Amino acid sequence: MLSLWLGAALFFSAVVAPNVFGVLHGFDVANSGEIAGAIVNRTLRVINLSGFIAGLVLLLVSVWRRNEKRISFFLNLIALSLMTVATAVGHWIVAARLAALRLAMVVPIDEVHLDDPRRVEFSKLHGYSVTLLAIAMLAAIAGIILSLTMRLRDERSLIKK
Repeated sequence: MLSLWLGAALFFSAVVAPNVFGVLHGFDVANSGEIAGAIVNRTLRVINLSGFIAGLVLLLVSVWRRNEKRISFFLNLIALSLMTVATAVGHWIVAARLAALRLAMVVPIDEVHLDDPRRVEFSKLHGYSVTLLAIAMLAAIAGIILSLTMRLRDERSLIKK
């Protein structure tokens, strides 16, 4: 589950988002930034919500199936918690503020001057969104590595018995 989410998040970040903006700008579509942003925002909503749900499910399963008091178990809980919190904050706080700011702009974002305070705030919030998704993806990578490490240790202990 964690690997699937990570793959989707990486694909979104490296392929979908930049290509949506690139294609629309390439066709010189009016308000291309507004249209691309709407597409990317809807896709990011799925990424953040699925990351949050996956994180919660994996946290619950990890606590329920807790084997031992190993450091890797606790590090895995921290990684899953970080991923869950980062996707939640990205969706329910940052994305919500971005949406409210977009509504306050009234005109398409392409028409808002770069030094307009609303556009400056939008850029800052966008940076937070990118950072939170990067944190969630790094936490997912850590969670995958820690889960594999714990599984390998369990298998080695079974072989020794």
